[in-house]
Amino acid sequence: MQGLGIRSSSDEGIRLVVGLGNPGREYEGTRHNIGFDVLDLLARRQGTSFSKDMKWSSLVARVSDFHLTLLKPTTFMNLSGEAVEGYARFHRIPSTSILVILDDVALPLGTLRLRREGGSGGQNGLRSVLKKFGTEHIPRLRVGVGGAESEERGGINLSDHVLSRFAPEEQTLASEAVSRAAEAVMIALHQGLDYAMNLYNATPSSVTPKDNTANPL
Repeated sequence: MQGLGIRSSSDEGIRLVVGLGNPGREYEGTRHNIGFDVLDLLARRQGTSFSKDMKWSSLVARVSDFHLTLLKPTTFMNLSGEAVEGYARFHRIPSTSILVILDDVALPLGTLRLRREGGSGGQNGLRSVLKKFGTEHIPRLRVGVGGAESEERGGINLSDHVLSRFAPEEQTLASEAVSRAAEAVMIALHQGLDYAMNLYNATPSSVTPKDNTANPL
């Protein structure tokens, strides 16, 4: 499907924030589910909660102040695009107004990378989304979970790594990454993607919001 007729050339603002992960208790707290974790935190901070939407195979929460929807596909990671595309098409949300949050093994734990477009980088959930929309013009926020360097040294298998939970010594940095990712989403909503990219595409130790009044969290 090419473009799906919902892509806009203008920046209409974020209307749908998607967190990628796998459903089920056995996957809770794993690296692959950090997108879910970010959305859970956003929902708590905005005083909303998720409910099942069987039509879209998703958990959905709405933030009325921003006319924003938070969506967690329950299709399993590799089929995430089916839920996202169905919801976006029905609600006439252009691809440029969707922000996808996902884990990235190529980034050190705690590092954030916010981009307007690009390839999947090998992440199966994002690959599914891009394929269903027929475009790479979908903003995404990558949250580093580490692992690529260890795999290159033969120390780990990345498939096992992303389904593992954070070690005790990683918990603090992982929690901080989830919190900063939630803040980055709100900054993008308030001041746009470009501002958020300039602020959060840096090493974790160097990130401090310049204007705290713009951050409602």
